[in-house]
This record gives sequence, C-alpha cells and structure tokens, in this order.
Amino acid sequence: MHWGGDFGMGFGGGGIFMILFWILIILGVVYLVKIVLGGSSAAEKKSESAQEVLEKRFARGEMSKEEFEDAMEVLRRNKA
Repeated sequence: MHWGGDFGMGFGGGGIFMILFWILIILGVVYLVKIVLGGSSAAEKKSESAQEVLEKRFARGEMSKEEFEDAMEVLRRNKA
C-alpha cells in the first residue's frame, strides 16, 4: 500500500502541467478567434494625423469654423 502525501497530484506534479496545458489551449483559442474576427492591437492601427483629427472634430460640430481655421493655421506654421 502507498500512504504517500501526494494529495492527488498524480505523478510528480502532473496536475500542474494539466492546468498549464488547458490555460495554453484556452489562450490559443482566444488568439485564433481574435485573428478570425479581424481584431487588431493599438500598435497595428494607423495613427491619425493632427489635420485628420481636426477635420473629424469640425465635421462632428465639436468646433466652429473659426476654431478649425485657427487650428489649421497653427498646424501649417508648425510644419514649416
């Protein structure tokens, strides 16, 4: 008879490896789903230029024509 104190961990920590195995499987499935659904990280997204941001804000009505023109003038001066 075996009266050891392995507490059901199988052979030398096999239970830990089983848990790690399933964690890796789950992470792999999540990664594949993300790829299939077309998810992208922030690093992969194209950053918008300052001019594009201003144009979108103006189009949404977040700024007046005068504010937009002033901001665009500042951008033009900073480019030169």
